[in-house]
Amino acid sequence: MKGFPHPENIALSQHLEELVRDNGGVPATIGVLNGIAKVGFEAKELKRLLQPSSHKKPIKISRRDLAYICGLGINGHKINGGTTVSGTMVLAHLAGIKVFATGGLGGVHRGGENSMDISADLTELGRTPIAVICSGCKSFLDIPRTLEYLETQGVCVGTFADGRTGEIDFPAFWTRDSTFTSPKIVHDEKEAASMIHAQNELSIMSGLLFANPIPQQYSLPKSKMDSVIAEAVDIARQSGRTGSDNTPFILSKIRELTKGATVVSNEALVMSNVERGTKVAVELARLELEGRGLLDRMDSHASRSPSGSLVSKLDFASSRTSMGRSAIAKHVAVVVAGSLNIDISCDFNPDVSTLEASQDPYLYTSNPAIISQSLGGVGQNIATALHYLGTAMKFCSAVGNDSSGKTAIDMLADRGLNIDGVEVLTDGSRSSQYIAFNNGNNELTMAMADVRILENENLEFDKVWRHRLERSEPKWVVIDANWDPVSLRRWTEAARSIGAKIAYEPVSVGKSCRILEPNAELGERLMPLADLATPNKTELSALFYYVNQHGERWGVWRIFLNSLDTNDRLGTARHEVASSLKEADMPLVIQSLHLLPYFPCILTKVDSQGVLLIELLREGDPRLSAPEAQQYVFYNDAGPTGNLQTALSAIRKTLLSQELNKQERVEVEKDCAYLDQYRGIYMRLFPPAEIVPQKDIVSVNGVGDTFLGVLMAGLAKENPKTIDELVMVAQQASVLTLKSKESVSPDIESLKSLL
Repeated sequence: MKGFPHPENIALSQHLEELVRDNGGVPATIGVLNGIAKVGFEAKELKRLLQPSSHKKPIKISRRDLAYICGLGINGHKINGGTTVSGTMVLAHLAGIKVFATGGLGGVHRGGENSMDISADLTELGRTPIAVICSGCKSFLDIPRTLEYLETQGVCVGTFADGRTGEIDFPAFWTRDSTFTSPKIVHDEKEAASMIHAQNELSIMSGLLFANPIPQQYSLPKSKMDSVIAEAVDIARQSGRTGSDNTPFILSKIRELTKGATVVSNEALVMSNVERGTKVAVELARLELEGRGLLDRMDSHASRSPSGSLVSKLDFASSRTSMGRSAIAKHVAVVVAGSLNIDISCDFNPDVSTLEASQDPYLYTSNPAIISQSLGGVGQNIATALHYLGTAMKFCSAVGNDSSGKTAIDMLADRGLNIDGVEVLTDGSRSSQYIAFNNGNNELTMAMADVRILENENLEFDKVWRHRLERSEPKWVVIDANWDPVSLRRWTEAARSIGAKIAYEPVSVGKSCRILEPNAELGERLMPLADLATPNKTELSALFYYVNQHGERWGVWRIFLNSLDTNDRLGTARHEVASSLKEADMPLVIQSLHLLPYFPCILTKVDSQGVLLIELLREGDPRLSAPEAQQYVFYNDAGPTGNLQTALSAIRKTLLSQELNKQERVEVEKDCAYLDQYRGIYMRLFPPAEIVPQKDIVSVNGVGDTFLGVLMAGLAKENPKTIDELVMVAQQASVLTLKSKESVSPDIESLKSLL
């Protein structure tokens, strides 16, 4: 932070990055550390850059200095430096960043018509397509000639109206007014973003300058500043200061003559600029995600960021906001927290000219194959389904700072998904990869998986994820079981704290029970663990047996279920539903009923038999009274099976009349208090939307993920349809994926109107 003393510069830089995050953006501080140009700094690196040192004093680096400084870095001369506006624009453009906020701009110096002392910032704006938000140029510069020079360079210059009407002045850094009229007026961040978007669509290769006046309460009196500036400029002239040394010298004199008042104003204006710049970036990202183009073009001409040895590896980690994806809309309907993989498929491709050729690859040697790469991961599949259906969502996952992680980020962004929630880990963690080896019949022969990144102990939830979740304010949070048990607990409790509902995807038998694992340090779990769960039948059984083996209490509920017999309406219904299943799958009904206190809505995917829905209904659920639903509803007030609360209350009374210790009595009361919100049980088996012949099945990968993604797209709407209606739409989507080579069929977009 040029112009601020140590250690205030470190504190301010950290605060500015938090300002960006709080307003929905991704910060990328730019500078040169140890001779390496960096777009994005870790906290410890930023401290090294800003820490004063007798042997390594940071220098001011403009466009002209970048090759010199980085070239010396290659030869072992480790130089640190802060970049000027022009230097920052060069590096930001290399990283694909489109919006840049700073304090003030360089310009034409007084007497510049003779000395030709003109800042490189102005020429950079004329040739680099970056939008710069600042508080105008420094007050001691020649403002009218600066504006004339920018016009010659083809730079659009506008000033934020900030609530004012009519003509307004171009600001003079420490003062809101300069007596020089702004060429253009910009009313808000949305207008500014639209101008940037239009400039990019028209391929105009110059920058835009948006002047943001200093906040009114920090604006210094113009008459006083004019006097101070005149004195500081005269001192600089008498001392013979010229070139790049001139500006720092004048700034120091102004600070001295105002007794530090300009430092306070400087801090206020840079914070205001960063906040406004972030809001502009958010609006720009929204425009680009909505695809509002000015030209009817068949292909995207978005430029790729060039790579080179002078840019550090961490540039990917900190500036993954390539091609303008630096910020996203603040609120979303759904947050998806789960895995992101690079899937590599190796399909054995034998020589068809040899009739005797085996369809299985040979061991211990190389085999001819067709190798393809795609995005994978349960969380990613669910997020993609939501994206195809136009649902506002944020995908939260993690990748390593490696080539696979970069590929995954680029593929997500190219698909149009927000990447703000994807954390890049720089601790040596490897990005998740899954490699499948298929035989000549496209059947899996063997697979290798390295998918443990979400189990990383260094992933600090509160530091990495909590602010992203709270800022998004979703209606639903979808969590897959690829997280470690502690992280799963953090996700569920954070979702509860903001009033979001939770959907749980168990992923696999081995990982499904992670959400049930207790943790003494985290204390007692809140119930339910999730509002909705979508296991397959083997995952459901794993959850059920875990609960039984680990002595989970729920005595009241268990006694209630054990009291049901074949003469009872629910008992009869249970057998009716079970009779529609294959004999081996009949236990799924009772397993689901036992798990309802943990997951009050369970949708079990029963292969080709369809989806089994068993749900606890809260008071006010329309299905409790709807005539067409009565065949599926049991133990509601109006139904023939009696009142659920009456049955549970009787069990409570019986239990409390027994000799129980204090802890047992507390558990009974807790059970009853939790179950008191429910008024009925819903049980229904949905047959499959279509029986797909084996010859038409392309891949089963992602079928269940598609189902949950489509279900969430419907449930997250302002006025959602019933879950019965949405299950049937989600089943149609699953069929489309079953017939597609993609993990989520893009054709599910055709079902949007049914939601």
